[in-house]
Amino acid sequence: MTSPTLLDRSLAAVWHPCTQMKQHEHLPLLPIVRGEGPWLIDERGRRLLDGISSWWTNLFGHCNPRINAALREQLETLDHAMLAGFTHEPVVALSERLSALTGQRLGHAFYASDGASATEIALKMSAHYWRNRGKPEKNRYVSLAGGYHGETVGALAVTDVAIFRDAYAPLLRQAATVPSPDARLTAPGESAVEVAVRAAASLEEWLDRHHRHTAALIVEPLVQGASGMVMYDPEYLRLARRLCTRFEVHLIADEIAVGCGRTGTFFASEQAIAAAQDWPDFICLSKGISGGYLPLSLVLSTDEVYAAFYHDDTRRAFLHSHSYTGNPLACRAALATLDIFAEDDVLSANRIRSRLLAKGATARWGDHPSVRNLRQQGMILAFDVEGAAPDFAQRFFAAALDAGVLLRPIGNTVYFMPPYVVEAAQIDHMLDGADAALAAALD
Repeated sequence: MTSPTLLDRSLAAVWHPCTQMKQHEHLPLLPIVRGEGPWLIDERGRRLLDGISSWWTNLFGHCNPRINAALREQLETLDHAMLAGFTHEPVVALSERLSALTGQRLGHAFYASDGASATEIALKMSAHYWRNRGKPEKNRYVSLAGGYHGETVGALAVTDVAIFRDAYAPLLRQAATVPSPDARLTAPGESAVEVAVRAAASLEEWLDRHHRHTAALIVEPLVQGASGMVMYDPEYLRLARRLCTRFEVHLIADEIAVGCGRTGTFFASEQAIAAAQDWPDFICLSKGISGGYLPLSLVLSTDEVYAAFYHDDTRRAFLHSHSYTGNPLACRAALATLDIFAEDDVLSANRIRSRLLAKGATARWGDHPSVRNLRQQGMILAFDVEGAAPDFAQRFFAAALDAGVLLRPIGNTVYFMPPYVVEAAQIDHMLDGADAALAAALD
């Protein structure tokens, strides 16, 4: 009798995320046994270029030697200590360095383990701030059409992606939505900036009517990921910041997917900041902050927010916690990640990679009859496929694997978000694989 394979054992014991498990009767799971730079290697030895950074998390390649070394050192020092009543060097150092990246504008970091938890923290912190300031009626939220902020109940309430939201709608306290500044919505002769201004005017109208009961506006700066890599002009963020200030509403920047250099600056919000007061009130980070190694998320907030909770009365404290808050290993991975950013001048190097991505994509699909809205923001590139069949995403995914590339379309949107270690030949391999997959999926 043969022993069950890793695939058999996984199908029997593991319930996979965002997955209709029955589909794996005809779309087999891929047993991955090793990671090496931008590559994932399956049990047959097949090498797959990780074109989506393993759900947008991996920044500097799998099994990066510098992050590995930092974690080995931390393992011999401190594995974990509760953060309530205690502290440790990795969490302090990480908080200081992130604060410095905002010019000390957001100087207080609150930690959790995943992106949805960071969203929950920011939402709760905003509403609790207003209650502590004597305005408990400000406890509602507004978000952008098509926005995605996580799948826990609070985060899902400000998410506008139907497949996630509708299944659990009875559990949610639904937030309001305002139009997205999606640059694809340009009318003839209109620019992306004008779309942003038009969307901001709708936000202004909404806030004028509802600001007295609104705690915060939450946005994904520059790129709305899960709704199909929706990209928009930074002018929207500039105008939204001014409107939030005018109407006394917090601005929450969900940078879980778009932070850590994905859009060309470390924080995507930086591209809309003209002065110190233009920073958001909260920035949520996760995914890439630990280099894709360990679960870690955090919310950065301002002195003003922090001061609203600083009081003798425990009920005015921010009453939220996670068992692994500020885990030393995860924080050490994040510190090693920030070291690589600084030592390798990653943002400058990524500008070269971005140009290679753009050049290669334009050469392959600039005049493709089925490709629409080829677009890019930093290290994120995407296009939409016109006339795609309902099973397009699955067919493309399978064909890309056959070509040695891991890519997972969102509906009819093909996107690329590779690690920051891809070289020119690997970019060509990724784009060639996508080209072959597109032909197969449209056949």
